[in-house]
Amino acid sequence: MATKKPPQSEYSESSIRVLKGLEPVKQRPGMYTRTENPLHIIQEVIDNASDEALGGYCKNILVTLNTDGSVSVEDDGRGIPVGMHPEEKVPTVEIVFTRLHAGGKFDKGSGGAYSFSGGLHGVGVSVTNALSSRLEITVWRADGQGNGVHHMVFADGDVIEKLKSRPIGKEDNKKTGTRVTAWPNPKYFDSPAISQPELQRLLRSKAVLLPGVKVTLLNAKTGDSQTWQYEQGLRGYLMESLAQSSNAEPLIPLFEGEQYANADAEGFAEGEGAAWVVAWTEDGGIVRESYVNLIPTSAGGTHESGLREGLFGAVKSFVEMHSLLPKGVKLLPEDVFARVSFVLSAKVLDPQFQGQIKERLNSRDAVRLVSTYTRPALELWLNQHVEYGKKLADLVIKQAQNRLRSAQKVEKKKSSGVAVLPGKLTDCESSDITRNELFLVEGDSAGGSAKMGRDKEFQAILPLRGKVLNSWETERDRLFANNEIHDIAVAIGVDPHGKNDTIDFSGLRYGKICILSDADVDGSHIQVLLLTLFFRHFPQLIDRGNICVARPPLYRVDAPARGKKPAQKIYALDDGELEAIEDKLRKDGVKDTAWSISRFKGLGEMNAEQLWETTMNPDTRRLLPITLGGFDLEASENRFNMLMGKGEAAARRAWIEEHGNEAEADI
Repeated sequence: MATKKPPQSEYSESSIRVLKGLEPVKQRPGMYTRTENPLHIIQEVIDNASDEALGGYCKNILVTLNTDGSVSVEDDGRGIPVGMHPEEKVPTVEIVFTRLHAGGKFDKGSGGAYSFSGGLHGVGVSVTNALSSRLEITVWRADGQGNGVHHMVFADGDVIEKLKSRPIGKEDNKKTGTRVTAWPNPKYFDSPAISQPELQRLLRSKAVLLPGVKVTLLNAKTGDSQTWQYEQGLRGYLMESLAQSSNAEPLIPLFEGEQYANADAEGFAEGEGAAWVVAWTEDGGIVRESYVNLIPTSAGGTHESGLREGLFGAVKSFVEMHSLLPKGVKLLPEDVFARVSFVLSAKVLDPQFQGQIKERLNSRDAVRLVSTYTRPALELWLNQHVEYGKKLADLVIKQAQNRLRSAQKVEKKKSSGVAVLPGKLTDCESSDITRNELFLVEGDSAGGSAKMGRDKEFQAILPLRGKVLNSWETERDRLFANNEIHDIAVAIGVDPHGKNDTIDFSGLRYGKICILSDADVDGSHIQVLLLTLFFRHFPQLIDRGNICVARPPLYRVDAPARGKKPAQKIYALDDGELEAIEDKLRKDGVKDTAWSISRFKGLGEMNAEQLWETTMNPDTRRLLPITLGGFDLEASENRFNMLMGKGEAAARRAWIEEHGNEAEADI
């Protein structure tokens, strides 16, 4: 019996959709915010109030959980401008809430509204508006520009009540500021309920980072309210958090400081810098919180790497100066950082975040910025308080000795009967499996750059010649017939296995196995072949989080000096990031012809320094851990089988015909 062919869908000019206004946010909310619950879209409004406070214009922030499920955020700042925008010819407040990539955060030049702010992407409250079924805004202005009380209402991101204004009355009592009330649309979130503890932590941290500013949370349903106002700032916050988490006493007095660049600072913009407070404890829980321009960076980033580098440099210098290091012990940054608790608040003029939700700072300059200011300050303090310095040195040396002992135990287990390592493997010096990394590098030329650019202490390089065998249907006992797969397995130190096999991981030689291939179609193919190998024949390495994909950039933008910023080399992973960088440069007033763009045809085109800075340096690279994501094991196996199975040509063809229009062709 002949099977009936499905009707062919028409693919014509009308098939191409252009998403306008806030449509991209509604289509793909996960690209712009967290979708577990609406906290992040409310945080965007709180961040705007905090930016007013950071600029010195706001003393009170009030967040109200209303009885109807909406949330109000009110501040006593200057109030969002309400007059006609000179270019767009609509009220400025409307642009802020309805246009992506619009806001006061881009105006960073002299006299800009916000010299330092969390906003880079400029989507902020427009995302809040797009994902709310209703949003009301009231603005009080009293500075001669739009004096009065102004009100407008949106539904699903669209204006439903245009801006209405009235004079300030006696009841307003010369008030200024902004109140935003949002009704998050439950269809965009897994749960409509905002986590109370998370909201409380967020508001408390704002109060800590804005000394003297009163932050209040009012629950209209219960009548309960909480207020945070800190005069001690970071020190009081860290001591309170340590007491709550473990009640552990700091080993030495807290190391705290604050330093910002002046107008003459070389390489940094005026006002860039950091405030920090650091505690070392011998036991108990660790407290680590970091912020960039008041935005919480829960996943850390380059500012935390700068603190780590600064603390390590200062302690290492003190230990060497006083000849405290026992023979055969080498200090590593993790020895100094293992028992550190800290609160770090960095100010960065032009912050580059990973992802729209800003959980991690990616700005490479922030490593140097924070380490430049923290290292000399700690060195000076330790040498002024030598007894405290020696106590700290004892703690750090004990950490190093414990690390060496645990590494030796692993070495003894695996020392007998080890296979001869592949000749083309350039191994690392360290035997600390938790720290060691193996890079599987596409091609000999890239392998050469990687060998020269790596940190030989803990990074090993295994160059691969040509494309690895598609091992999806290869029997396990035939795997070692392929030289490349043989070398990979021997270098890793773990035999091929199944999902439920009992495996001895004592032979594992690297904590991270990183696939490093070109940022092009061939490179993606090599990634897929290697991921097929690991998923099919080394699945427990994926379960343990050992497999990663390194993400080299596709473009380099050479940007000229602009305003307070020196000339920069900015790297972009893909066309989307390149477009965002160019958009940012234009908004900074740089002419289109003033910057140049280089495209890397492959890793072999990068010199060792570029490869290290962009792809291998743990402080500045982007490394993607491989997990099953939202798929279960069976769904993943079915997908791999359809893509890699030799007898699945018909299924692949049907899948490509269905999804081919979603591909971004690299032509």
